[in-house]
Amino acid sequence: MPKRILQGVVVSDKQEKTVVVKVERRFTHPLFKKTVRRTKNYHAHDEERQFKVGDEVAIEETAPISRLKRWKVIGVVGKA
Repeated sequence: MPKRILQGVVVSDKQEKTVVVKVERRFTHPLFKKTVRRTKNYHAHDEERQFKVGDEVAIEETAPISRLKRWKVIGVVGKA
């Protein structure tokens, strides 16, 4: 099964080897036909602690690393 890849913005880098990435998705509401924005935070593994708050990054789904971490950062899309 292919691994999911999401794109988002780093909102926290205060933990050891972990960053929190805010991912926004847009969809059309089924009844009101209006575009709706929903955001979700993902804890992602950052081994070298190279990503800072504000960086736009890509994250990839992995096997569980800890209680909250199921994603790892695979690269930077845009610097802060």
